[in-house]
Amino acid sequence: MSPLPDPTARARDRADGPGHAASGTPGTPGALTSLVGLPGAGDERPVTLDRRDGPYGEVVLRERGERLEIIANGCFLMDTSDGRSERLLVDAALAALTTPTADGPPAPAAGRRPSVLIGGLGVGFSLAHAAADPRWGRIAVVEREEAVIDWHRNGPLARISATALADPRTVILHTDLVEYVRTATDSYDALCLDIDNGPDWTVTEGNESLYSPEGLAACRARLNPGGVLAVWSARPSPVFGEALRNAGFTGVKQEEVPVARGVPDVVHLAVRTA
Repeated sequence: MSPLPDPTARARDRADGPGHAASGTPGTPGALTSLVGLPGAGDERPVTLDRRDGPYGEVVLRERGERLEIIANGCFLMDTSDGRSERLLVDAALAALTTPTADGPPAPAAGRRPSVLIGGLGVGFSLAHAAADPRWGRIAVVEREEAVIDWHRNGPLARISATALADPRTVILHTDLVEYVRTATDSYDALCLDIDNGPDWTVTEGNESLYSPEGLAACRARLNPGGVLAVWSARPSPVFGEALRNAGFTGVKQEEVPVARGVPDVVHLAVRTA
């Protein structure tokens, strides 16, 4: 994975963008310095609401004015400032499911609402948006950090996700997404994945395998025929598009969300042929 030029500048861009920011575990590829006190990250003084040590390091929930922020191992992950691209992740997958292609009719079969696996929970924008749409059937969310789940069930992030969590279609799976797609037997009509800053810019080193040929094969195996894989990224990745084609996906494309500065956020889309 090639390093990014001027990563702290890109971090400032993301702090002004639709809810994500540059991140990484110190000492791993793509790791960035902490955004605490970084100019441009916001004028309000952050207040730490909770801090936990877990199997993947430290996670922190902060409040900055009206925004809530999730920090992992000292690096900004995402906040509640916008959420446009997280909602697009869900909408683009559903649109792809309901649009016929040259390879055949869309999934799922007529009369059945499509199921979706969202990974991970984050600040809850993708889950809340999916649960607000009656066209979705089962909504499963994979989240490996117990603290993040707690913040949604019993903490400040409930203001975003409480209604979605109470929806009978919703189930939270407390597990690692990379391990889940490799070992689970459940299948879905859509996988909406947002656990990194993109295929070329992972939060932790172990996540890199998700975008490898083996990882993409596992994602494909979790999809029903005609199912859609949607992957959020903080920048376009032509290499990842080619990797999706090499993994046997069709209909590979990307949809962009402009940000305040820098390159747009991207949702990569691909279809498992029927």
